[in-house]
Amino acid sequence: MAEWDIRKLHILRTLRERGTVTATAEALRMTPSAVSQQLTNLSRQLGVPLLEARGRRVRLTDAARLVLRHAEAVFEQLERADAELAAYAHGEAGEVRVGAFSTAVPALVVPAVTALRAAHPGVTVRVRETEAQQAYELLATGEADLALSLAAQAPTAADPRFTRIHLLADPLDVALPHDHPLADAAGLRLADLASEPWIFGGSGPWSDITRAACEAAGFRPYQGHAAAGWTAILAMVEAGMGVALVPRMAAERREGVVMRELTEDRPVRHVVAAVRRGAEEGTAVANVLTALRAAAAPATSVTPAKSANGKAERT
Repeated sequence: MAEWDIRKLHILRTLRERGTVTATAEALRMTPSAVSQQLTNLSRQLGVPLLEARGRRVRLTDAARLVLRHAEAVFEQLERADAELAAYAHGEAGEVRVGAFSTAVPALVVPAVTALRAAHPGVTVRVRETEAQQAYELLATGEADLALSLAAQAPTAADPRFTRIHLLADPLDVALPHDHPLADAAGLRLADLASEPWIFGGSGPWSDITRAACEAAGFRPYQGHAAAGWTAILAMVEAGMGVALVPRMAAERREGVVMRELTEDRPVRHVVAAVRRGAEEGTAVANVLTALRAAAAPATSVTPAKSANGKAERT
């Protein structure tokens, strides 16, 4: 296969446009002898004559014109590559791979991706729903660019591999059966539910968060039932089997369940993003982080709906 040299092809192309070696040299800021030498080398590499003498001038051979006809496609592709690289350098293009826990996907990641499509259409986000441990393993090995998790599951801020970015403090509301005696009570506190059977996971961060919130309110919760998924938890609440703390951004509207904001205790769970240390300076990643922060703002401002008479609405 012939050896194609883009720099020399560019010189040949300029010679076709300028007409003389002298004019080509001036345009490319080269000496005429350097132009001649480069074109002689290109002819040798391709194995065909590219120039023929016409008096004191030279003209392109048919072989040179054939070479340039094919080279134009190469130049066009290189221009496109330059444009894409420039867009990438300015954060207008690139791929960002995100690993996120289940409730963060619809509440944070999907709104962020939607916003990015409008603001930075060249940035592609690939989403992988995953638990925190796997998300950080993928981040560490370079298989993900950004991880979302609860702060309780994230590596410590002292971990030299990652930079943590706080996204939001997600309020925890209490889910009650619609006919619960305290469903419409004013100024509901966690302590008011101390004698209730509670529904939460048997182990893991959510179990720890529920226990810690209740203990901070002055009681140890009695675990009536164990479940990890919000659909299962809310179904049991709806059936009157117990009560549960539910993060606001994970709450689902469900007939027969009342979501109540806790006016005094106000427990929260903290959601963080993490990137490999230094990666936050990359513009595409920074744009994704900005979109996630914007998506997080309304996620914390929404409060449980109230009915017209001021009572908590059944959802």
